[in-house]
Amino acid sequence: MTEPLPAAAHPDHLTESFRRSGVLGSGRVCHVAVESSRNTLLSRIVRLHLTYDGTADDAPKSLILKTGLPDRAGNGRQEVAFYTQVVDAMRTRMVPRCYEAHWDAKQNAWHLLLEDLTDTHVVATAWPLPPTVEQCQTIVRARARFHAAWWDDARLGTTVGLWFDDNAIDRYLQRLADAVRSFTDRLGDRLPHERRELYDRLLASAPHLYARYRSHRDVTIVQGDAHAWNCFLPKTGGDDDVRFFDWDCWRIDTGSDDLAYMMAMHWYPDRRRILERPLLDLYHATLVAHGIAYDRQALDEDYRLSVLWQLTTPVWQAGNNLPPVIWWNNLERILLAVDDLGCRNLLT
Repeated sequence: MTEPLPAAAHPDHLTESFRRSGVLGSGRVCHVAVESSRNTLLSRIVRLHLTYDGTADDAPKSLILKTGLPDRAGNGRQEVAFYTQVVDAMRTRMVPRCYEAHWDAKQNAWHLLLEDLTDTHVVATAWPLPPTVEQCQTIVRARARFHAAWWDDARLGTTVGLWFDDNAIDRYLQRLADAVRSFTDRLGDRLPHERRELYDRLLASAPHLYARYRSHRDVTIVQGDAHAWNCFLPKTGGDDDVRFFDWDCWRIDTGSDDLAYMMAMHWYPDRRRILERPLLDLYHATLVAHGIAYDRQALDEDYRLSVLWQLTTPVWQAGNNLPPVIWWNNLERILLAVDDLGCRNLLT
């Protein structure tokens, strides 16, 4: 049985969206076919094949429709904000082109009409296999270029993104404390006393740790969900056309957050110990090459703090009902990284 087309994929709707985007003149979309459809953990991805009447030389022949799952309908609000706030203000394209980003507050519904990169780009490797060294270098250089483009930009916190004030930070820390309590109750004796104590110390130290964020210096736009599988690499090689996708966790923060999420959260110690410092060196060198004045030691300090904060990620993932195969392994790896890097020394 053929599934009905979502409203956002109807020919008339696509015609108007493409005209607003400047890629379609007098032609019109006359037929839409679903080539594939799949659910991810948080969204639904539909690949559409498009047929046109009239001239449509610049219009896409295929398209990605991304929308919410019924039980996670509101999760796309932040990603829609990314494409409407951030992408429209970018000089370089390091994300898939977006033809429409729509959030319906009344229906708590959203969708994105995105460039289809299937024929030109590829994800580096299948989860959970890590990328090759060369692929890691390509991703880190591209990540540094993106961060450099927004480094200490005057628009941050004004027209692009928001700063958390003290009241917002206090509310977040209270939610975190509640989430940690639920997390530890859920795990029972699978979370030993020593690890429970580490979370207690993190919560007690949090107001002090937030001093770095409150400085509003050496900050940029971070993806948040910056693992290597949220990156499209060009099939032709090189790193001039790397595209990052899945931006539902973006925020203003230190760029080291994305590096910690990619390496400390997802790599086991043997690989991380080999690649971590060379990739941090590469990231710093790329920033400097793009005119960013950022001390190399400051990067190490920010990275350690970012790794420490990543202790909260498995807590949120478990609370959002992600499968244990994701958050349990993330928990084990990030605890190892915290110890390897001496991050406990940052706790008061």
